[in-house]
Amino acid sequence: MIKATKIIHREQTRIKVNFPYNQEFVVMLRQIEGAKWSATHKAWHIPYTKEAFGKLKSLFPDIEVDKPVPAEKQAEESPKPAVAIPKTEEVSLPKVSSVLVEVIGRKIILKLPKNEVDTKFILTLRFSKFDKTQRVWLVPNYPDNLEIIKAYFKDRISNIIIHKEIEVKTGTDTTRKIGEKDILVLKTKAGRLKLIFGFNKSLTVAIKKMPFWAWDSKNKWWTIPFSDALFAQIQEVAKEENLNFRYEEEKTDTNKVPRKTEYDVPHYRPCPENMILKLKELRYSERTIKAYKSLFEEFINHYPTTEIDKIDEAQIIAFCQYLVIDRKVSASTQNQAINAIKFYYEKVLGGQRKFYFLQRPDKEKALPTVLNTEEITAILKGTENLKHRAILMVIYSAGLRISELINLKIKDIDSERKQIRIAQSKGKKDRYTLLSPKTLDLLRTYFKEYKPKEYLFEGQEGGAYTARSVQTFFQEICKKVGIKKKVSVHTLRHSFATHLLENGTDLRYIQVLLGHESTKTTEIYTHVTTKGFDQIKSPLDNLDI
Repeated sequence: MIKATKIIHREQTRIKVNFPYNQEFVVMLRQIEGAKWSATHKAWHIPYTKEAFGKLKSLFPDIEVDKPVPAEKQAEESPKPAVAIPKTEEVSLPKVSSVLVEVIGRKIILKLPKNEVDTKFILTLRFSKFDKTQRVWLVPNYPDNLEIIKAYFKDRISNIIIHKEIEVKTGTDTTRKIGEKDILVLKTKAGRLKLIFGFNKSLTVAIKKMPFWAWDSKNKWWTIPFSDALFAQIQEVAKEENLNFRYEEEKTDTNKVPRKTEYDVPHYRPCPENMILKLKELRYSERTIKAYKSLFEEFINHYPTTEIDKIDEAQIIAFCQYLVIDRKVSASTQNQAINAIKFYYEKVLGGQRKFYFLQRPDKEKALPTVLNTEEITAILKGTENLKHRAILMVIYSAGLRISELINLKIKDIDSERKQIRIAQSKGKKDRYTLLSPKTLDLLRTYFKEYKPKEYLFEGQEGGAYTARSVQTFFQEICKKVGIKKKVSVHTLRHSFATHLLENGTDLRYIQVLLGHESTKTTEIYTHVTTKGFDQIKSPLDNLDI
C-alpha cells in the first residue's frame, strides 16, 4: 500500500510518500525531480507541484491520496490557537512577570523559567524549538503567533521587544541591516539571487512560482536563479508592496586559499596509476578522469607525509572542510572531490562502500544564459576566420556540446539526409541532430580550403581541435562584437534549444536533438528517431547571414 499525504517540511509544503520498504519503489521515486528522504518523517517526500504529483501518479497508479482538511476549514472548525490554551487557575504557574518576548525578523524569542505546562503550550506552536546554547525558545514569527503568545502569558510578560531591523550575515565578515520594509537582492557568483526581507506573503508566493527556488532555513533567505525576467518580477512585487529595493553583487573573496601545485609541495605525489587505469576500464569520460585526477592529487598532497592507503576517515572529512572553508570551492567541485576519494578507496582498493559523515551540498541551479537571434547574428557575422565561423555555425545550428564538436569526424556528416551523427556522447549515447543547409554550404567551402583528414575540425598539426582553442576565439569574438553577457561556447547550445522552442518546435523533438535525459517520462534516455526531422528547420536558417 502506497499513500500520499500533504505535509509541511522545513517550512515548505511537500508530498509525503509512505510505503513498506521496497528498493524498486525507491528507484522509481528517485526519477521524480526533488525527491528526498526525511529522517524526521521517516519517509520519502517530493515537491508539492502538479508536475511532481503527476509523475507520482504515473509511477504508482494505485496510490492512495490522503487529502487533509484545507486551512480555511480548519480555522472555521476550531478557534485560534488550534490547541487550547491551558487555564492558569487549573495549573501551577509563576505569578510574577517573568517572561521576556523578543521579535527579530522571522523569529520570536521566548525567555522564561522552566515549566512543564508552558513547555507543552510552546510546543503546540508549529516548528518551535528550544535553543540549548542560549536557553531560550525560538518560535517562527508566523501570522498570529505573537498574539497567541500574548493571550497565553498575559500579565506574566515582563517586556516585549520588537526589532524593526534585523542583522543578516551575508559574507564571512559582512553583515547587513534589513528593515521590515526593506528587501536586499544579492547576486552571487554562482548565478543566483539571494532575497533577504522580513515576512511578506505576496513576495513569498511570487518566489514559490519561480523555477528552482530554495529556502535557506539556516541563513533565513530565499534564493532563485538569476535572469532578467525573474529580476524584473521581484522588482515589480517589491514596488507593489512598497518595499525599499536594494541590489548588490557578491564581491570576490580575496581570502581564498589557492590550490597547492607541484611547486608548493616537496616530493609532490601524482595520482596513482591504478586509479587512472580503473577509471578508463570503467569507461569514465576524459573530462571526468581529468577532474578526478586533479582533485585526488590535491587530496593526497594535503597529507604529504601520510601513506595514501592509510589516510583515515577523520582526515578525509578535514580535507573536505578545508575545500569549503579555506579554498572556497563551488558545490559541484566539493561533490566531485568526495566522489574521487570514494572512487579510490571503494573501486580501486576494493573496499566496502562507505558513508562519510559529510554534508553533500545541493547543486546550485542557475538558469542558462541565452543569446538572442540578433546577438547570434552579430557573433557569426563578426567571425572572419573561415574555420572559426564553421565551428560556431555547427555548434549553434545543431545544438552541440563543445566535446561533441571537437570529436566530430568527417564520416559523421550525412549531407544526403541533412543530419549529423553524434557518437558516444554524454551518457554513452549515440544520437542524430540537424545539419542546417546554410551550415552544409559553409562546410563544403571550409572542406575545400582546409582538407581535414579524419576529424571535421583539426589542429595545425592534425588530430582533434582543442576545446580551449574554441573557447579562446569565441571569447575574443564576443568581446569584439560587444556581447556584455557572461557567456561560453555552451551558451550557443542553450540558445539553439531556446530558439527552437520559441519557433514552436515540440519539446520532445528538442530533447531528442540535444540528447537530454527526460525528466517528465519514465525513460532514462531518449533514443533517436528520424521521424519528423524533415519538418524541423534549424534556427540558423532564419538568420540573415
